[in-house]
Amino acid sequence: RMSRSMHESIAADYLARFLPRVQALRLGADLTYDADLGSLVSADQLATVQRHVEDARAKGATVLVGGRHRPDLGPWFYEPTVLDGVTSEMAVCREETFGPLVSIYRVRSDDEAVRVANDTAYGLNASIWTRDLARGRALAARIAAGTVNVNEGYAAAYASTAAPMGGMKDSGLGRRHGAEGIRKYTESQTVAVQRGLGLGVPEPLTAARFTAVMTGFLRGMKGLGRP
Repeated sequence: RMSRSMHESIAADYLARFLPRVQALRLGADLTYDADLGSLVSADQLATVQRHVEDARAKGATVLVGGRHRPDLGPWFYEPTVLDGVTSEMAVCREETFGPLVSIYRVRSDDEAVRVANDTAYGLNASIWTRDLARGRALAARIAAGTVNVNEGYAAAYASTAAPMGGMKDSGLGRRHGAEGIRKYTESQTVAVQRGLGLGVPEPLTAARFTAVMTGFLRGMKGLGRP
């Protein structure tokens, strides 16, 4: 899913700048530089986008831009769409859309923004936009996502090939790139060599006596600060 969380105090100003940019996006199927967005990948994906938009509409959300299938351009084209008034019971809030759809969530504080951002089963990528980089870094550390970009959508993290990439929660397990990514292609082996006293009960001690001796020995080592 795509979303935009913002403090209520700047929502109107943000939307006044954001919506014209969305409206100006050009749709097209040609392999040229004349289009900003292309087609969805399949009829099933188009159906998912349509279902999310119509479900949100039926439950009270407002379509600020777009919201239409564009068969005049191709069978699976859908207009870039912005939804306002999205709530947690709407499918678009809980499922991945994978389409040209943005949901607006208005919040009153940084803490509420973090709570809303983390209130999802997914956690692949997130972004924070701010003039205060220290504040942005601090907020980024609180977001449950595999990568968090400050003042960039995704390319800063994706282009950092030495940094680990991957998701949290239902967005995946494990990492690629960096040292963490190399380790997933390795196979670890343990070779253990026993020195000194074996692990079995030596003669002529009984199991009870051996346990008492070893317990005392380990307590003594712990008292000396030895592992």
